Amino acid sequence: MHLYKSIATVGSFTFASRITGFVRDALIAGILGVSGITDAFFVAFKLPNFFRRFFAEGAFNAAFVPLFSGILVSSGPVAARLYGEKVFALLLLALTGFVLLFENFMPTVVFLFAPGFQGVPEKFQMAVELSRITFPYILFISLASLLSGILNSMGKFAVPAGAPIILNLTMIVALLMAAADWIAPSTGLAWAVFIAGVLQLGWLWIFCFLHGMDLKPTSPRLTPETKALIRLGVPGAISAGVIQLNLFMDMIFASWLPTGAISYLFYADRLNQLPLGVIGIAVSTALLPELSKHIKGGQHDQARYTQNRALEFALAITLPAAVGLIVLGGPLVALLFERGAFTSGDAQATGYTLAAFSAGLPAYVLIKILSTPFFAHQDTKTPMKVAIAAVILNFGLNCVLVGPLSYVGLALATAISAWFNALTLGSFLLAREWLVFDTQLKETMPRLAAAALLMGVVCFVLQLLMPFPLATLMRIGVVGFWIVTGCGVYVLAARLMGTFRFKELRKFLQNPAPVMKDLHNQENLL
Repeated sequence: MHLYKSIATVGSFTFASRITGFVRDALIAGILGVSGITDAFFVAFKLPNFFRRFFAEGAFNAAFVPLFSGILVSSGPVAARLYGEKVFALLLLALTGFVLLFENFMPTVVFLFAPGFQGVPEKFQMAVELSRITFPYILFISLASLLSGILNSMGKFAVPAGAPIILNLTMIVALLMAAADWIAPSTGLAWAVFIAGVLQLGWLWIFCFLHGMDLKPTSPRLTPETKALIRLGVPGAISAGVIQLNLFMDMIFASWLPTGAISYLFYADRLNQLPLGVIGIAVSTALLPELSKHIKGGQHDQARYTQNRALEFALAITLPAAVGLIVLGGPLVALLFERGAFTSGDAQATGYTLAAFSAGLPAYVLIKILSTPFFAHQDTKTPMKVAIAAVILNFGLNCVLVGPLSYVGLALATAISAWFNALTLGSFLLAREWLVFDTQLKETMPRLAAAALLMGVVCFVLQLLMPFPLATLMRIGVVGFWIVTGCGVYVLAARLMGTFRFKELRKFLQNPAPVMKDLHNQENLL
């Protein structure tokens, strides 16, 4: 499977998911605005998604994919399918018990996640009721993530990457029904989350069946292989979910702030997630199987070169994206969300929060990429320790910044702790020589930063010259002009600086072997 095709596939479907997510969030903003109802729903929505990063994406990206890929390569698809059945049975048993436990103690769980709600009994009770509806989603989406890991290991990236679109479409239908007064908005959205989990699991199971991975029911039992998954998965889940840990901490602090703080953080994070999802998830999802194969085959030079190009590709996108969201965040929020119950004041508050989150955007993506070599070497403890240190730092920064900066301080603390996480992971990789910066990357990084900063200056000047209009159509034209001009300045500056070799990168991603051979020949001549 060519790396370029894998990244493009995952990235395009993730982009489609984010676009449908924006439609969903715009409808939520227009119908519900920023209120106690939205705060309560966002807590209920975040609760299962928070744990999903641990039981699902974190654990299986870190441990399941390398182990399943190894069995698939060494022992064939039948042995891999049997291993998948054992893991599925264990996960089903563990998560069923987990869901039943949390359902029983949901008031305590909501209090731990949003202690500030205790002072507003109506909001607290609504959060409890909605969370009881949404929480089983963790069971369905975690099992769906296991099936996604199986398909990714087989080189099938499109179907898993498209599964989140089902959630967005289901919630959009519920919102349209709420707008027509057919259902209550809050409970309708909560049930939409539940139903979407069932649909996503069914969608992925069908395609696993079609590709010969129809997992049959089996009794859960611990085997050496499943014990290895648990040993690797627990620390891997913690390290992969560090951003969610920090966002969870932000929500705890925000629950003590005036009504709307949680909603501002949610809407800002949604915009920040677009480049994070399209680039970070796409690159790391495609990179992990590739690195695992290179390392298992002893192709360490090729593994390092692959990492350098992945870093180069990610920075080329995330640096200008971060600068753009910082400079144009306010107008973007106003364009996307300011209508109906979502006021201009809400847009301004969300824009400030988005700018703070975006300062850490390259770091969020780098964490995913720099964690991948550890996972490929089946070392999940080091990223876990770094993640724990980052969470502790984030807690300290929250305590310091929440007073003077309120919810914006919470977002800024998350960004700073993400940079600490990324830089620490990078230093460990360099020390172990699991990552070696080549000359091309060393020359590229500062030039990319310079091109992105130039783009930011141009966008800032454009805002001074062209005030943000009130009419929606005029806003679309003005913001579109700012974005297109900024992107043009960035690409032109990058080309003039000789920064990013687009043709060479694409050639490598499509077929790395010839490029690697040329690279070695050049090094021998030097």
